Amino acid sequence: MNQHIVQMTDDGSATIFIPEMDEHYHSVKGALTESLHIYRDCAFMHRSNGTRLRLLEVGFGTGLNATVTAMIADINHPVLYITLEKYPVSEEILSSLHYDNIVDKTLFNAIHHAPWDTPVEITPYFTIEKRRCDYTCDELPNEIDVVYFDAFAPEKQPDMWTAEAFSRLFNTLNPGAVLTTYCAKGEIRRLLTATGFIVERLAGPVGGKREILRATKK
Repeated sequence: MNQHIVQMTDDGSATIFIPEMDEHYHSVKGALTESLHIYRDCAFMHRSNGTRLRLLEVGFGTGLNATVTAMIADINHPVLYITLEKYPVSEEILSSLHYDNIVDKTLFNAIHHAPWDTPVEITPYFTIEKRRCDYTCDELPNEIDVVYFDAFAPEKQPDMWTAEAFSRLFNTLNPGAVLTTYCAKGEIRRLLTATGFIVERLAGPVGGKREILRATKK
C-alpha cells in the first residue's frame, strides 16, 4: 500500500503526498484554493440554474471538493453528488489534514461518515453517493450535469485520461453538462475536443496554475 504523507500547501491548507507516485492529491499552490476555483466556481456554480443537478466527481480523495460544494448547496443550488473512489483515504490521514479549520466541520464529518454505495442526504439540498469503484471499468451513473475530473495526472494514471475513457464519460452526460479539470495539457484538450466537447481554457487559481480546462457538451 502506498505511503501517505500530509503536507501543507501555499494557501495554508493541507494535502496528501504519495512518494511512490511522486504525486499530490491537490495543487501545492493551494489545496482549498484549487477546490474552490476549479471545481466549485468554474463547474458547479457555472452550471447551477436553480434545478437539482447531478454531479459526478472522478476522485473523491480527501472529500474537500465535496465539502466546499455542500457548503453552498441551498434552495437555489441543490445537488446529488456522486463521487467515485477506488482507494479511500484512512480516517487517521483525514484527521491529520485538519480540514475542520478551513471548511464546515459538521458537513466534512457527515460526508466522510456516510456509508459507501448508497445515497445519503447530508442536508435538504445536498445528497451524496460515495461509490467505491474503478472509474475505468465499472458502470458510470447517467444523466450527469457537472463533472469534477480530479484524477491524478495523466502521466501517473494514464488509463484515466484515454480517448475511450472520455468517450464513455461523454455518453453519460446531459446536453449542456460541464466538466472541469486542473490539467490543461494540449493532449488532454485535444482528446476532449475529439470526444465532442467544446473546450475552453480558463485562468487558473490565483497563485496556482496558469490555465485550467472547462469542457461543455452541447
